[in-house]
Amino acid sequence: MFGTVTALAVLVGCAGLTVEADEQSGSAAAASTVGSVQSESVADQSATETSAPATTEPSTTTTRPPEPRSLTIEVHPPEASVSLNTADGFSAQGQGPDPITAEIPAEVVEVTVSADGYQDYHGEIVLDGAPGATTEAVIWLDRPGQLVHKLFEVEVGGAPKGVAFTPDGTEVWATILNGSGVDVIDVASGQVTATIDLDQGAVEVIFNRSGDTAYVSQMQTNSVFEIDVASRTVKRQFDTKGAWTKVIALSFDETTLYASNWIDDNVSEIDLATGEVTRLFSTVRTPRGLYPTPDGERLYVTGFDSGELEVIDLASGDSQVLHRTGGSMRHLVGPADGSVVYASDMTKDTIFAVDTETDEVTVLATTDKKPNTIDLSPDGRVLFVSNRGRNNPESYYLPGPEWGTVLLIDTETGDMLDAIIGGNQTTGLEVSDDGTLLAFSDLLDDRVVVYSVPATEDLLNGGGGRYQDHLTELTK
Repeated sequence: MFGTVTALAVLVGCAGLTVEADEQSGSAAAASTVGSVQSESVADQSATETSAPATTEPSTTTTRPPEPRSLTIEVHPPEASVSLNTADGFSAQGQGPDPITAEIPAEVVEVTVSADGYQDYHGEIVLDGAPGATTEAVIWLDRPGQLVHKLFEVEVGGAPKGVAFTPDGTEVWATILNGSGVDVIDVASGQVTATIDLDQGAVEVIFNRSGDTAYVSQMQTNSVFEIDVASRTVKRQFDTKGAWTKVIALSFDETTLYASNWIDDNVSEIDLATGEVTRLFSTVRTPRGLYPTPDGERLYVTGFDSGELEVIDLASGDSQVLHRTGGSMRHLVGPADGSVVYASDMTKDTIFAVDTETDEVTVLATTDKKPNTIDLSPDGRVLFVSNRGRNNPESYYLPGPEWGTVLLIDTETGDMLDAIIGGNQTTGLEVSDDGTLLAFSDLLDDRVVVYSVPATEDLLNGGGGRYQDHLTELTK
């Protein structure tokens, strides 16, 4: 795995070791050790004097070493070893479990991290801040064969249900079901930087395309909150006129908001100009997933109770059930052209595909246990699926006997491209608008995890990534 570690740097204080950067002086190498870190530089700095002809005043040119910048690296697994190198010959080595610190006489340092049973990491860290400042980085190693790369995990409020990237990819918003609203995660630092208080827990969050407005659903109050992203303040609160509001979706022209109401078996249509509910569509039982087609003509709805897939004609309000599995249809997503809609069924462990021209329903792939949230790469070629894992036999509120997972599926063939072992009940999931980042939540671990995603071509040519290996790691 190659990359540049700039996204997880924050200023902190730490102890370190100081060495002098290499110059073209040819002097002997220096070495020193602090804690678990050893460092070497190829040569010491030197100062030279150059005298002009005797008719002029003598002048002196002094070459000074670059002002050092402190670096602290935390590695996972903690037993991993770290090697640091700069272009001018500085090098340092260290090993966990304690964070590794060094004084770097450069702005960019090459990093290699390795541990038995993991892929090596090779990348660069750009040292932020002025000379003398400290940069902290966290590097996670991936298991052999893994194609996506773990960037960070962060603890959030109780039971993170949904996650969504801001359109610019700089933040992840996590709805906290057992909390009071939304936690905002800064992708650069990997930390929660704000909490938006909505008095009670939240279910799902989406953004408009410009990224200046977010919409958050709340079951207990049958509401959708319209939030100004920059100020983190609520602009409006919409009463959906339904009960137990869950999934929300914007029309393609962003003039209308749709909200599924779990208990009332209907979907609210909200005019965003007025904030008023214009229609309530009766649906199949326990509606959840929503997908308004880009042409604005139809709305697809999933029914969780009996595994139904329904389509509503938005002009007439008439509806038709296209498919019934007897399972638990949960989530819907489609590509930008609206040519197909994908649906997850939690009971049947299956992803279905709907041809929106013919409304023919086919099976795309079978998944791990309890697939729930799904999302697409921007090119529509890769489907990402979060899977909660097998339920605890006593209660699904308790951790079950299997780990949650995320699967990456080729939408043309149904083949598995990669797999991630998550935590307890991997639930919320989203891919950033540019397709380079993946976020998911582990519901019962109160955690959000972010990965980087390689190009689609690399996924297609990756031999299935860790899919086969992950099958042997599902059971705890």
